[in-house]
Amino acid sequence: MNIAIITGASSGMGKEFAIQLAPKLKRTDELWLLARRKEALVELEITLKELDIVPEIKVFPMDITDESRLNQFAEVMMILNPRISVLVNCAGVGTYGAFEKQSREETMEMVRLNVLALTQVTKICLPYMHKGSKIIQVASGSAFLPQPRFAVYAASKSYVYSFGRALAKELKPKGIIVTTVCPGPVDTPFLEHAYGRYGEIGKLKKYCIVDTNRVVTQAIRDCKRKKEVSVCGLPMKVLYELSRGVIR
Repeated sequence: MNIAIITGASSGMGKEFAIQLAPKLKRTDELWLLARRKEALVELEITLKELDIVPEIKVFPMDITDESRLNQFAEVMMILNPRISVLVNCAGVGTYGAFEKQSREETMEMVRLNVLALTQVTKICLPYMHKGSKIIQVASGSAFLPQPRFAVYAASKSYVYSFGRALAKELKPKGIIVTTVCPGPVDTPFLEHAYGRYGEIGKLKKYCIVDTNRVVTQAIRDCKRKKEVSVCGLPMKVLYELSRGVIR
């Protein structure tokens, strides 16, 4: 059985990845959608089934930061022993504000979901991947440089960026493609959640906001082209090149 997996599929970029990838998965039997909100996943399942050609849709309402649920997921994988064609790690959370004013739970939530859960899901899925399989790790343009008032979020995405690029090198001999996606601000519910409690998004970042469809379209295209990093939009591409010079 060939499957594709998308985490964070209930909204935002995860939902858009599901909508764009589903018709393209010609040789995939099932598309697994993972997220916390069951209702949103069921709505997405209905939407996808209305498309002309899609694989069978399976929804998995689960919190991937919950170790017991991850263990159950790993057991399901062991029992079914599927072949994974695509893994999209899209689940993520961010909170804007000074580190000293954020609660411990807010900061730990970002680390648990953006870093630990992403790593665990990748680790669980990797044994079921093969030549031609693809991994898309969703990081952020925040990964390129430290960001005051976004310290933990930016640091967590720096981890995803570094992890994704290293994994691309390790898995290249096996023919497994890893693309790390680094968008700037994306027009999703994430922005409202991130900035809602501590103030509005700045004018510069407002200028850099890009459409979800555009980011996902380029990410899929770049992954198909075997690019290690996908950066959407001129402002982010400039920042990416400048940051590479700084890092060097």
